[in-house]
Amino acid sequence: MPGLLRRLQPVQEPSTADAAVVAQARCDPQAFVALYDRYFDAVYRYCYHRLGSPEAAEDATSQVFLLVWTALPRYQEVGTFRSWLFAIAHNVVANRARARRPDEPLAKARDHPDPAPMPEDLALAADEHRALAAGLATLPPDQRRAVELRLAGLTGPEIARVLGRSHAAVKMLQLRAVDRLRTHLGVGAVTEEASDATG
Repeated sequence: MPGLLRRLQPVQEPSTADAAVVAQARCDPQAFVALYDRYFDAVYRYCYHRLGSPEAAEDATSQVFLLVWTALPRYQEVGTFRSWLFAIAHNVVANRARARRPDEPLAKARDHPDPAPMPEDLALAADEHRALAAGLATLPPDQRRAVELRLAGLTGPEIARVLGRSHAAVKMLQLRAVDRLRTHLGVGAVTEEASDATG
């Protein structure tokens, strides 16, 4: 299961190219397509991890991009476009989770097979996905959100902006989450070197 935890490694800050595309998209709606193409997969994966079904993730992703498109003229470059986008995604998912009836069971996560040609690879990927989903379910909500945002590709500072916490607090959340996931997956304890990797 180490492959699961490797996904929590630091992510590079997005390039400044977003700022130029955002500025253009404010004047030209066709330029919004570039932002949509750039971030659709990451937003969908985040919604899927949080909501547990492809249909719910598709609906939430559509809502996120509709909200982003309508709010883009009022967007202020405070952090990064990506952190603003995922703050909207976070709110959409949270609202959908709250709207779900309490007696309605959560949808089971379905595995999306990798395009790997070998069935063994597909089976291993499915096992890893199930193990990750089960591990994420054991985390406290704040730790789970931090990990899901990391898996969606956000950096530590971006996650801090989305969650409204300090970067140090997010690093601690991630460290505790990784430690719990390692215990759940039977991988072993987090070392000092691994704690630096959650930044």
